[in-house]
Amino acid sequence: MHKRFFHITLFVIVTVMPFGLHAQIIKGEALLGMNLTQVDGDEVYGFNKFGLNVGGGVLIPFDKKGRWDVNMELIYTQKGSRQRPQYNAVDSLGNILTGEYKLKLNYVEIPVTVMFTDRERVSFGAGFSYGRLIGVKEWEHGNLVETTTLNSRTYSKNDISILADFRIRLWKALKLNFRYQYTLLKIRTREFENRATGDTWMRDQYNNVITLRLIYVFNEEKSKENFNPAE
Repeated sequence: MHKRFFHITLFVIVTVMPFGLHAQIIKGEALLGMNLTQVDGDEVYGFNKFGLNVGGGVLIPFDKKGRWDVNMELIYTQKGSRQRPQYNAVDSLGNILTGEYKLKLNYVEIPVTVMFTDRERVSFGAGFSYGRLIGVKEWEHGNLVETTTLNSRTYSKNDISILADFRIRLWKALKLNFRYQYTLLKIRTREFENRATGDTWMRDQYNNVITLRLIYVFNEEKSKENFNPAE
């Protein structure tokens, strides 16, 4: 799956880049912000897990008026889920049960979006992203789950997702960015058990992410100045 993603990404670059280089300078980005995340299907509800979202990117213009760009990023992003203690009980083996849960999923991610900028103030975009899982930790009832590791393949190492992106200019080259992202392919299938009744059920799990970031754009003015309406 990840090979297919890279082939699609390469096709986008090769197809679009000549148009950008013909009229404008490619713009760079520095990205810093945070994620609000949850995992759909884990029986925990709410965007209660905070995570880092940091990296860099490029904007490749592909129309002569400079309104359309292909945006490619390389970011480190933290996802997961979190629930505070819900109760206090003891099971038949003497284990303390609290309902507390925490999941940390760390990814290196390559998002690709097509962006449209209106009047140089606001930008809208949509696209897809490939993420590679590089770290995972899981806690249940306050205890670390030792079996949840990359080697156990509990969670998929590949995360393919779709995203929607909105940006507004704050000051000169500084922009405020809102992004929503949802996993297309499940990251895990888990069996749950009701310890009181013994009933079990299976659920597929998906990353659900809201991102808030600051973006500083390099070469934006030079890119506009390089545009020649006569071409």
